[in-house]
Amino acid sequence: MIKKVLVVGAGQMGAGIAQVCAQTGLSVLLHDQREEAVQKGLQSIEKLLSRAIEKGRVSKEEKISIQDRLAPSISLQDAENCDLVIEAVVEKMEVKKAVFRELDAITPKHTILATNTSSLAITEIAAATNRPNQVIGMHFMNPVPVMKLVEIIRGLQTNDETYNQIEELTKKLGKVPVSAEDYPGFVSNRILMPMINEAIFTVYEGVATVEDVDTSMKLGMNHPMGPLTLADFIGLDTCLYIMEVLHEGFADSKYRPCPLLKQYVQAGWLGKKSGRGFYQYE
Repeated sequence: MIKKVLVVGAGQMGAGIAQVCAQTGLSVLLHDQREEAVQKGLQSIEKLLSRAIEKGRVSKEEKISIQDRLAPSISLQDAENCDLVIEAVVEKMEVKKAVFRELDAITPKHTILATNTSSLAITEIAAATNRPNQVIGMHFMNPVPVMKLVEIIRGLQTNDETYNQIEELTKKLGKVPVSAEDYPGFVSNRILMPMINEAIFTVYEGVATVEDVDTSMKLGMNHPMGPLTLADFIGLDTCLYIMEVLHEGFADSKYRPCPLLKQYVQAGWLGKKSGRGFYQYE
């Protein structure tokens, strides 16, 4: 039975995951190495809950009880009495493996260790622990409080009990689980990123402008957002990284990142977060 959760990483994804867990009635610790990062994460949750009150989605009393279920953490040792840990740190294999190695030594034997990775191998992360059967992928979409999908990814050794517990929890969080096997990009990014990459190639080869590519997909394919706008929101560095994971993982030229994407990342044009990507932002 999952009652207490530690979320590792207090960035946008980690804070969102902590929020939805607390809203479901779970006791949640939001962890980061830096105190200011944890406080920033908790403040972003507070802002979102205040907005939810204004929209009539949450009462003032509910907001107070949700916040009461949230606590800060700057020591991974706090995982010692948690039933589930969800890791949402930087998308780098060595960093994730180091976190999982440490968590494996701290947490009780029954604890499930989940990763919010969007493309990295669950099997490899699990191999850093002595409990690979209790390691699983739990890939939330951004922004977490709004988006319904959660990809649940089994590593090679993930057991049925772990999978079933995470699937049940996902439904309790008000999300819709999709099951995926442990291959590069899983389901969503394996389909989405090559589409974004192809949209960039369309601009790179002079077929159409950025605006016309986005308009074609919005009005012609009924996408809520054009692929190049979406790439700017995701972060062009993240898009490039996932394309490189796909290219390396499948050794297939169809996943070759567009040279223009590489050039933008080299220039520091990372999208909305840097103020410039395919579009300019204030």
